Amino acid sequence: MEYISQEFIEKAKIQISKADRIIIIAHKNPDGDALGSGLALYNLLKDKKKEVTFIVPNKLPDYLNWLPGCNTIMVYEEQNKLVDDLIKDTDLIIMLDFNNLGRISSLGDKISGINNEKKILIDHHLNPDNIAELIYSRITSSSTCELVYEFISETYGENIITKDIAECLFLGIMTDTGSFSYNSSNPYTFNVAASLLSKGIDKDYISDKVYGNFTEHRMRLLGYSIEKKMKVIYKYKTAYIYLTQSELDEYYFKTGDTEGFVNYPLSIKGVVFTAFFVEKEDGITKCSFRSKGKFPANLVAKDYFSGGGHLNAAGGENKESLEDTLVKFEKILPEYEKYL
Repeated sequence: MEYISQEFIEKAKIQISKADRIIIIAHKNPDGDALGSGLALYNLLKDKKKEVTFIVPNKLPDYLNWLPGCNTIMVYEEQNKLVDDLIKDTDLIIMLDFNNLGRISSLGDKISGINNEKKILIDHHLNPDNIAELIYSRITSSSTCELVYEFISETYGENIITKDIAECLFLGIMTDTGSFSYNSSNPYTFNVAASLLSKGIDKDYISDKVYGNFTEHRMRLLGYSIEKKMKVIYKYKTAYIYLTQSELDEYYFKTGDTEGFVNYPLSIKGVVFTAFFVEKEDGITKCSFRSKGKFPANLVAKDYFSGGGHLNAAGGENKESLEDTLVKFEKILPEYEKYL
């Protein structure tokens, strides 16, 4: 296992020390790992008296709005002019949990014009683009939060991690591993979790906020999805769920309501690959993939859906209708039969 290098630590520490105005950026449709890693660094840098702003491309999911510092996050699609001005005046940009600028939508166009010397990237996805001078990428990590913990503890010492920072980091590790059910075979991940628990965080409280805080509408949408919108293809040990925008509207959809839907078909006996497709208002189809064993969910995402991720957890999108996306998905399944 390749841990963070001393060279990265020393150079990043100098960059942060010299910077007065710092921007943190996470990917569009921010999940627990993106928000957890971003808010952990945000809280750390605020404690170090830095002028720091955390920016995400679009709206945050409601089920994560309790995280320490969440109310300070700026949403680019709602505050683009103000964010553009902040980017022009910033001394340092820290990018988290994405490996190419396409993952931050139109915000990427603004960031691409900034010299790489003023940018740091910490991420755990495959093949990061050369979008920063300092890049720490380790695909064997459970999450970007695990890498941020490693960076903080190696750079400033573990004692600097407060309870608020620990809550954010634990949240990201928990959600990106499906409560330690995947991407979590390395003992180091559990060592990190144990260290965070020692900061006095309440893991049951965090788990309840994420998995036990749903609306009635979300629960009914889940039931409808499994009963009416799930298809099982036993020949390819595959199952998928798909939802239209009108169906989301019918169940008063809020950002984050479909989080985890892709996991449910994996509990069907014999199924090793699942997908979840949802129609977006802009006509693009959002895709999520999960798998068991050695089935490469990330390859499916990368090869056909402009995405990527980890072996057993990946995502992407398709610039076609939901109907055409489903046809495409079923058509490509024979290509991956060798992994079954």
